[in-house]
Amino acid sequence: MKNIIRVGAVAAVSALTLAACASAPEDETTTPGATADSTATATAEAPAETVDFKACMVSDSGGFDDKSFNQSGYEGLTRAESELGIEIASAESTTEADFLPNIEAQVAAGCDLIITVGFLLSGATVEAAIANPDVNFAIIDDLADNDYNGETDAPNIKPITFDTDEASFLAGYAAAGASASGTLSTFGGMNIPSVTIFMDGFLAGAEYYNEEMGGDVKVLGWDGTDGQFTGDFSDQSKGQNVTEEFLSQGADVVMPVAGPVGLGAAAAVKSAGDAWLIGVDSDWTVTTDYADIVLTSVLKNIGNSVFDTIAETVDSGFSATPYLGTLENEGVGVADFAEGVVPEEVLANLDTIKAGIIDGSISVDVS
Repeated sequence: MKNIIRVGAVAAVSALTLAACASAPEDETTTPGATADSTATATAEAPAETVDFKACMVSDSGGFDDKSFNQSGYEGLTRAESELGIEIASAESTTEADFLPNIEAQVAAGCDLIITVGFLLSGATVEAAIANPDVNFAIIDDLADNDYNGETDAPNIKPITFDTDEASFLAGYAAAGASASGTLSTFGGMNIPSVTIFMDGFLAGAEYYNEEMGGDVKVLGWDGTDGQFTGDFSDQSKGQNVTEEFLSQGADVVMPVAGPVGLGAAAAVKSAGDAWLIGVDSDWTVTTDYADIVLTSVLKNIGNSVFDTIAETVDSGFSATPYLGTLENEGVGVADFAEGVVPEEVLANLDTIKAGIIDGSISVDVS
């Protein structure tokens, strides 16, 4: 059994730890298309003072117990209920056909802010925002720019995005130092920017390791422009098959950027017994059953971003200015590394690398 004691690379590198993840209480979500009012149940001891504000959330088809970004977003919502004294509601989607009806149900329920989780809801979010210009929206992991003109498609949508390439750079650098075979691998669910940004940073971090440490580590699955994708975020068998192929080519570290598909990758890594997995979005030592094979995780502190967006709206009114999570504001980061796997010299360099990324002296772009 691999050693699962975690060590902090350095205090400045580890991102704020996400609240311990557990499946979202069933009585806090609606079935697709259900009225959102039925979901506003308290999850914690009621605060001393309540605020006349209702924040609502619609999941993508992964649901609020996806051990990933839906769950992290939901935790931010319930934290806002507990700490800000607001009312909340949520609607869980099971297919893409549920997205727009669930959003419309939240509009009908009188939500002051409707947060949709993930790029898959972009079209439905824009459609609902245009149809309801007096309702405020936010969307996680998407710019809501479906005509690709560089502008959000409706003035009442706040994008919540993350520079995950910054954190992935740190993970790629550390993984390159940890690899015994000199071969890393990564793959995505779909070839879209919110996925490939992880892969870009991972590749760039490995390249930086080679430049600075005289290494010859290669990365399978992504070359900076094209790579390996499963085509969806649900079929775990695809993730297992892709990972088994990487392992057969000598990879001993795998970073899946594919939501629940990544659990298939984890199963393959665990079965191999001599490889490591890098989780994404949340700390996979907490949110999955694969803690013993997780080298680290690239974190989107989605819960923090949701809470901050709600708090800002409650305190100062709605702003469509995008939220961008970075290493500097701790919107992204890396979880602790498995003890004894990454060389001490490599761990010691992460502080300096993080500072260089923040001040711009180190580029996270793929060379």
